[in-house]
Amino acid sequence: MNGKNIVLGITGGIAAYKAPALVRELTAAGADVQVVTSRGAGHFVGKAALQAVSGRPVRDDLWDEAAEAAMGHIELARWADIVLVAPATANFMANAAAGSTGDLLTTIVLATEAPVVLAPAMNQQMWQHPATQRNLETLISDGVTVLGPASGEQACGENGPGRMLQPEEIAQALANLTSADRALANRHVVITAGPTVEAIDPVRFLSNHSSGKQGYALAQACIEAGARVTLISGPVTVTAPSGANLVSVTSAQSMLEAAQRAITDADVFIGVAAVADYRVDTPASQKLKRSGGDSTLTLSLVENPDIIATLAKTTSAERTTLFVGFAAETNDVLKHAREKRIRKGLDMIVVNDVGRSDIGFGSDINVVTVIDDAGEVNLGPDDKLNLSREIARLIGTKLGSA
Repeated sequence: MNGKNIVLGITGGIAAYKAPALVRELTAAGADVQVVTSRGAGHFVGKAALQAVSGRPVRDDLWDEAAEAAMGHIELARWADIVLVAPATANFMANAAAGSTGDLLTTIVLATEAPVVLAPAMNQQMWQHPATQRNLETLISDGVTVLGPASGEQACGENGPGRMLQPEEIAQALANLTSADRALANRHVVITAGPTVEAIDPVRFLSNHSSGKQGYALAQACIEAGARVTLISGPVTVTAPSGANLVSVTSAQSMLEAAQRAITDADVFIGVAAVADYRVDTPASQKLKRSGGDSTLTLSLVENPDIIATLAKTTSAERTTLFVGFAAETNDVLKHAREKRIRKGLDMIVVNDVGRSDIGFGSDINVVTVIDDAGEVNLGPDDKLNLSREIARLIGTKLGSA
């Protein structure tokens, strides 16, 4: 973040006590930090500490005569390379979502052309309240990046989501955002990730070994590249990246229905999910019992819909969405991938060899080949997030040349 100008907004939540440490993290990374506080922030952190670590007088008043003689709030909005609000309280998020400009900080947020990043902090019930979630959706759709919150024990004694990320985590996330190629700025990217789960009976199912790591890493990379991301995911244990609109599904059919709803205004659709090829024709309504002896059980399976091929076909008449598929192969990897791209009507396909034990399913490392009509690009071995950043850059380049 060397040389980056950061307006750090601090609002009136208990997590404001972490603000001096956050300023130190940002300045240590080379950033110039101007602190702007809300009226309530002063109850939790003092100006003297903030000024000492930032090296700048703290701004807190929209009606500061000395500063506003030169339209200070507009000047700050123009000066900023990033506007970061940490902590962002529920009240601040509500005002920002509504476009309210009742104080200096909300005025800067509305007046700036710089990326706006929020690190929410509030009671877990306040975070999960439908009003806060609606405000969150509005802010994300307006292009605001949201970092966190984390889950855990809170100052109020409750436990759950709502804790502000640690200063070092926020600083690292900001460093990733500032270094990223903003190749997908203002684009809507829809990503499917993880496995699908197909019921046999109420307690058993058919599925696969997909961990969701690659899809979730790609969601993170697209957010860093400036995209608004809808992440449609089967059951996984990894945490969705901050700022993604997570839609949780189970079966292939529910994933298809969610994708059909999300794709209406999508610029890019990326099918990373390991969708089960087959499902049980008629799942049992009660748990199947072992009958004993040498008896066998026969399951009647039917094909699941091919999600990305279905979507590419139904939108082909007025093709505005770029379709990117993922292929996991165990033999003749490139041959099968090239054929699959053509057969499914995809603009680009990313293929990896899951027959290898050192990469692919469950691993943090991968090796892939990106194939489109212009040729092939080999990426890796590298961790899945770095690979995803390269894939996002290639997608952005293809969008720009379309």
